Amino acid sequence: MTVTPVVDATGRLVAQFDKFRSNGVSAAPAWLNRLREEAFQRFTELGFPTTRQENWRLTSVKAITQQAFVLPHDAQMPTPEQLDPLLLPIESGVRLVFVNGSFVERLSTIPELAPGVKIMSLAAALDEDADLVEQYLGRYNPVDDNPFAALNTAFASDGAFVYVPPNTVIEQPVQILFFATSGDEPVMSHSRNLVVLERGASIRLVESYAGLPGRTYWTNAVTEIALADGARADCYRIQRESDRAYHVATTNSHQGRDSWYALTALVFGAALSRHDIWMALEGEGGEGTLNGLYMASGTQHVDHSTVIEHAVPHCDSHEHFNGILDERSRGVFNGRIIVRRGAQKTDAKQTNNNLLLSENARADSQPQLEIYADDVRCTHGATLGPLDDSATFYLQSRGISADAARSLLTYGFSVEILNRVKIPELRDQMDLLVRARLENAVGGLAA
Repeated sequence: MTVTPVVDATGRLVAQFDKFRSNGVSAAPAWLNRLREEAFQRFTELGFPTTRQENWRLTSVKAITQQAFVLPHDAQMPTPEQLDPLLLPIESGVRLVFVNGSFVERLSTIPELAPGVKIMSLAAALDEDADLVEQYLGRYNPVDDNPFAALNTAFASDGAFVYVPPNTVIEQPVQILFFATSGDEPVMSHSRNLVVLERGASIRLVESYAGLPGRTYWTNAVTEIALADGARADCYRIQRESDRAYHVATTNSHQGRDSWYALTALVFGAALSRHDIWMALEGEGGEGTLNGLYMASGTQHVDHSTVIEHAVPHCDSHEHFNGILDERSRGVFNGRIIVRRGAQKTDAKQTNNNLLLSENARADSQPQLEIYADDVRCTHGATLGPLDDSATFYLQSRGISADAARSLLTYGFSVEILNRVKIPELRDQMDLLVRARLENAVGGLAA
């Protein structure tokens, strides 16, 4: 009897989970071990998703199942020269650095914090404040139909923990960097982040993922964000993994009354990237924003699956994703806006635009509205295609070369999202990264 690669992959993960359990995990709180066991059981029931499933029909994870990923050990530490370009040039503020999913104190900076603020590794939080972590961990990350979220919960041991007490404002951006290395065997990491903002609290958060160039590894990350009434969170997620890496992520947020949450996702790396985002607006007057920019080339595959759930009346949401696809790359956008029964006066907008720089590039866009209320304003739309020939001709008629004209127009397409980045240092850093990608794609920007 021939065993399929998917079964082999699941079997390998069973062995890795047994090893994980026997490696001192039993010392964790009983509630956490119970959560892990239930999540792993759910993963074994679900298995890896296949393209026969509607939510995964445009993205195959077969390449992940064919690799023998192992839990990391004796991680190679990155050098300052490798880390510095990935961090913002801000002298103050918190920096949490993780290597292969584990916190590295000597690479991190945690200055004195305001009273009641807790910013630390999740492992430290489980030692120092397990009761607080128990209130939130797994609460907004259902694993019933998401095998990768279930797998992350099963292996959850470290990541970032952020707790901001009522009416406290964190002025400087909090930076969280996950850096991956890989030795003789490809490694996997299951980083778990938990961010809790109490009533009236405010934060700016930069969550970054990167790794050594040319290395094969698998990042499977989950971030949970809980915003109480009146809380504000301006969050950014930067993915620039190795071109041979696999990146799967889930971000779930829950918002109370009059809260404001924005997530800007910027994707540049990984051979295969999939990000599931669920934004739940469950307090009247809440506002949520999702912005995204993805740039892919070669045979890169980038997939965003988003759900914005309007559960109560008088909430607004805005979603705008732009994709730039070159060579044989592929972009997938599957966006749902759900307006629950009784969620009157909802105002929701969703847009996905894709720019194809090659005849072989492909974009699949599926914006969706599910409306169960009758007094709402909801719109959605999607575009895909090459650069506008008339705009290119206009620039050439002004003495700009064809390559420079294409590059300028493509840059303008990306700036539509970059201009929504409200941290100047991050916006400048991402601008340079976009320009470098365009230099390779379409000949560079005109001076």
